[in-house]
Amino acid sequence: MKNKILLTITFLLLVSLAYGNDQKNITLASNDSKEIFLYEAKKFGLPILRASISIEYKLLKNERPLYQIQADIKSLPGLSFIFRMENHFTSLMDGEALFPLRYIKEIDQEGLLIKKKNYHQTITFDYPNRKLVIEKIGNGREEIHLFPETYDPLSIFARYYLKNDLLQEQNINISVFDGIKLKHMVFHSKRGWIKTKMLGEVEAICLESTTSFSSFGEKAGKIRIWYTTVGEKVPVLIELDLPVGDVKFELKEVKKVRSNGSKEEGKEEI
Repeated sequence: MKNKILLTITFLLLVSLAYGNDQKNITLASNDSKEIFLYEAKKFGLPILRASISIEYKLLKNERPLYQIQADIKSLPGLSFIFRMENHFTSLMDGEALFPLRYIKEIDQEGLLIKKKNYHQTITFDYPNRKLVIEKIGNGREEIHLFPETYDPLSIFARYYLKNDLLQEQNINISVFDGIKLKHMVFHSKRGWIKTKMLGEVEAICLESTTSFSSFGEKAGKIRIWYTTVGEKVPVLIELDLPVGDVKFELKEVKKVRSNGSKEEGKEEI
């Protein structure tokens, strides 16, 4: 149960229109550069998970821009007797309008504290027909209504990092579908100062929302994502207030990699 909730951190790490049948046949032709954010999650002050989120700009063969966002969440080797997690998530976004096209989940986890899960799921955002198409290997196909301003968890992270200016005292209404449940959420933005291990004390804008957690009987909790306001916008901290306690994902390192695999100057790390 505990790890199932920790999966929701992808929501924190947390968005363009789909192009009819072309959604199923996206072919990448070239890419520019990739930015990688490395996080560590702690519980009771002890590291329990490591996560990486990468944002890569690509071009289709018809020169239509695309962003590919990938997240990997892994448990630390020393915790394998309690739980093991190796989950991968991929979001494809239109590079201009920043709305999601496809969201892919690859779940592999088991342990004493969580139910064993191993599955592959693909969610397609079919805007022309106003529907979400959910396909799970071995479990058929399902369709649900696609509301305006609906995103997957990774596309939210990328959208507010890549484009949107974050102003304080705003209310942002969005719908989020993570493959399990469609949620209508309101994120409120506020400005404040936070202490980080990577950058020290910094001024940041926080996106905060109250939401329910299905693994805890729909009990309410909170999500907060902190972006720095000085210089390049950096998502330095992601917090979950869960019914069973708090979990924090702290940014440990930022890497920038060119398409040829070389690292760009200006890499930040602790």
